[in-house]
Amino acid sequence: MGSATSGPQTGPRSAVRRRLDLLVREVAKFGAVGGAGLLVNLLVFNLVRHTTDLQVVRASVIATVVSIAFNYVGFRYFTYRDRDKGGRTRELTLFLLFSAVGLVIENGVLYVATYGFGWDSPLQSNVFKFLGIGVATLFRFWSYRTWVFRALPAREAVAHAESFLDEESERRAARARVN
Repeated sequence: MGSATSGPQTGPRSAVRRRLDLLVREVAKFGAVGGAGLLVNLLVFNLVRHTTDLQVVRASVIATVVSIAFNYVGFRYFTYRDRDKGGRTRELTLFLLFSAVGLVIENGVLYVATYGFGWDSPLQSNVFKFLGIGVATLFRFWSYRTWVFRALPAREAVAHAESFLDEESERRAARARVN
């Protein structure tokens, strides 16, 4: 006997599953770019911190700015390459705005640890830098996917709307033949 589920899935459950699969892929791509950006951030931070006389938070801000530039390229051309490419000026402006908020969050954690609690050893600085990056990443993920790299209309939604219009046209034509 054949299985009742051998055909393609339709309905709300499969739509939820598709959306979840897309979200998981997006998070994985965001994580890959973000992970590389994290390495850039920490490497630049430690390089600046140990080769200059800059204060900890200033070295961190420089590292964050370098990683923001690195991440934009990765997000635009890898994570969100299928998203709306219109309005690059708007996209870059929003990206920089939300990145600046993330910079404040990330370096605010380091600032409080360093100047509020006096935790300034290289290990402590790296731990709180990492923690700040983690908190800021949650904000960045939400803001980038919601405001910066907007999704194009889903193909299925467009196809469904078109099929609805086709069905309505057929009903009107049938009514016109009857009358």
